[in-house]
Amino acid sequence: MALTMLNAFPIKDPSPLRSTQLQTLNYQNCTMHGMFAQFPEVLFIHRTYNPKGKVLYTFLVDGPQVRLQDPLARIVYFTIPAKEDAEGLAQMFQVFKKFNPAWERVCSILVDPHFLPLPTLAMEFPAAEVLLSAFHICKFLQGKFYQLSLEQPVEGVLLTTLQSTMCSATAGNLRKLHTLLSSSVPPAQLPGLHLHWLLNDRIWLAHRWRSRAESSLYFQGLEVSTRTLSQFFGTTPCVEQGMASLLRYMQQNSGDRASFSLGLSPAPSSTPTESPHAVQLVESCIQHSLNAICTEPATQLCLGEFAVVQKSVHLIGSGSEKVNIQLLEDTHRVQPQPPASCSCYFNQAYRLPCRHILAMLGARHQVLQPEELPARWEAGQAASLEVILGSQWSEALEKRLAVAFLTEEVGRLLRHCSQEEFERRYSTLRELADSWIGPYEQVQL
Repeated sequence: MALTMLNAFPIKDPSPLRSTQLQTLNYQNCTMHGMFAQFPEVLFIHRTYNPKGKVLYTFLVDGPQVRLQDPLARIVYFTIPAKEDAEGLAQMFQVFKKFNPAWERVCSILVDPHFLPLPTLAMEFPAAEVLLSAFHICKFLQGKFYQLSLEQPVEGVLLTTLQSTMCSATAGNLRKLHTLLSSSVPPAQLPGLHLHWLLNDRIWLAHRWRSRAESSLYFQGLEVSTRTLSQFFGTTPCVEQGMASLLRYMQQNSGDRASFSLGLSPAPSSTPTESPHAVQLVESCIQHSLNAICTEPATQLCLGEFAVVQKSVHLIGSGSEKVNIQLLEDTHRVQPQPPASCSCYFNQAYRLPCRHILAMLGARHQVLQPEELPARWEAGQAASLEVILGSQWSEALEKRLAVAFLTEEVGRLLRHCSQEEFERRYSTLRELADSWIGPYEQVQL
């Protein structure tokens, strides 16, 4: 039946799909086999759960020697065990070793915090050191931050500090993050965060060799890979159909990868990436709604924003009242209830659907509704783009945007500096505020 599934779509590489029974699957093509043989030293294991309870184990190569442009090119093996017990997992690893003699050169294996079959893994790979991966710790902490329902400023500081620390995992930065979490999170909830992981230097030595830029690309690539696995296997009840779609996607997209946004998203996305045809259909509907509802100048402005969405991967984390949107830029807050609003300057200045709102509509398979548009932008209003843009300017608006920009920039400079530099900058800012506004007025910085 596995071979029947494989024959349902064309595969350029005729490598075999081996199936011991319907519920068990082991797949590796020639390219994947060669990639592991070239870089066997560090093995990264990721698990993806299927709605029917099956688990896809994906093996990826890792380590200093692996420098690949295509995120999915790191994948070297797929396997679905019949059961996640000691016997089933031992058989899974034994099949992998049988077809990959280079397994004896594995030195380190990176796993997620909830990886239960550690004894079986240690038994099958006796010479390898098993460590928690930086990527999985980061995703674990992200999820915990959202579950804690902290105040928005506190949550934002924690997410920003986590992102900065993961991209520069020095012992000092990890201690600062540990201290920040210890003081920001209620004591009763601290045990669930497993903060001792941050102080386990052996975990971070396996990641610290990367520069800040390399770390960003590393997290970005793993985010793309894990989201792709969740998209095809994690949302399809039928195991065969999920694997067929995944293998087809990998074949069609190998070597032709577009740029992706930073892997450290504000929250895990529950919206799977759509197929190219589905995406084109949604984009066409959104463009049609813009043409039908907006004036010609508004349509021009919004289509310019939407062009950015079409060239970027948008990351969406849903909360109870707000949606986090990130597009190769700083994160902005979208209020999805009609009329939708966003914290970005475009939406604040023109009250038009910005790239972030359009990204949200696209992900939800929705289109722009007439009631979401201010009257001056409704179709039928006769005005040129130059006239409308000119009418939007005011001295007060320009000052407000300038103040907002400076506030954000000063905040960024204060967040991303050492404690000593922070104290110096903050003291200088305090003196400026006192000398300008007066020390006898309560000035909050």
